Amino acid sequence: MRREQPQPIHKSADFYQELLNMEVTVRTATAALLVGHNGFQVYLRAVGPHAPHPAGHVGAQYVIWTADGPDDFQRCERVLRARSGHVYTREAEGFTLLEGMDPSGLPVLVAYPGPDEVARLEIIARYYV
Repeated sequence: MRREQPQPIHKSADFYQELLNMEVTVRTATAALLVGHNGFQVYLRAVGPHAPHPAGHVGAQYVIWTADGPDDFQRCERVLRARSGHVYTREAEGFTLLEGMDPSGLPVLVAYPGPDEVARLEIIARYYV
C-alpha cells in the first residue's frame, strides 16, 4: 500500500505555521491563510511543483520576518535547524539575521531585533541581487 505524500502547500503551511507561530485558518489544495495573534496574515499559494523563483527578476525575492523577542528568535532558529537543510546566521549593525530554506527551497529570513528597535543603515549585499 502506497502512502500519499503531502501536497507542497500543506508542507509549506505546516512549516510556516510552526516557524511564524501562526494558525492556519483556511487551507485548500492550492492555498493557505495563516493568521498571527497580532493580526498579521500570510497567504501561501502553490503555483506548481517546479515553478521557478529566479533571483534578479521583478517581484519579491525574500521576506524577512522579525522575531517577537530573543526567546522567539531562538525558537525560530530551532525550527529552522530542525526543518531546513541549510541555516546561516549573520550579525549586522546591531541585529542578527537568520536564514534557512522553506520546503519549496525559498529563502526564509528571521531578524532580531526589528527595525523599530535598531535602524537598518545598509542593504545587505547578500540579499541585493
